[in-house]
Amino acid sequence: MAIMSSRLIRHQICIEELRQLGAKVISIQGIMFYVKFKIKDTKISYMYHVKTDNTYYLERIKPYFMCIGDYKSEEDVIDIIKIDLEQFKNAMNSKNFNEFIEVDKSITKLVRYFEDLYLYYNVSKDDLGTIKDEVGVIIDKIMEIKSRSERVYHKKDPESFK
Repeated sequence: MAIMSSRLIRHQICIEELRQLGAKVISIQGIMFYVKFKIKDTKISYMYHVKTDNTYYLERIKPYFMCIGDYKSEEDVIDIIKIDLEQFKNAMNSKNFNEFIEVDKSITKLVRYFEDLYLYYNVSKDDLGTIKDEVGVIIDKIMEIKSRSERVYHKKDPESFK
């Protein structure tokens, strides 16, 4: 008779919890997990993996890439996925949802363009300053819009506005 470790038992419980939420969970060699949902017409996918120190690293893959963070337990990962799904379901009620997704994809692409710029090209200090100033303008605009917009999700505080 095989004896399962407490970590494996907890993992199976977490996988079952994700499946009850409607996820398809794919295990990659038992240390990386691909979690897929389809809500209305939107695909929402996550990857998480067990790090060597038995903590977990989570990222959202779809509808756009976002590093979500490091967590101490698989239960924490599941809780964050639940909150993220809840937030997406709420955001889908907006008439502007598809535009938000497109803007976020563009911002993600912008980060990649910027990385390629400095990894492949010798960029002058003046040009770098110009980009820095423009990024500052966008950040200021986001903060301005936040201050005049109604908050619609209250179960968790935003990570970036602290």
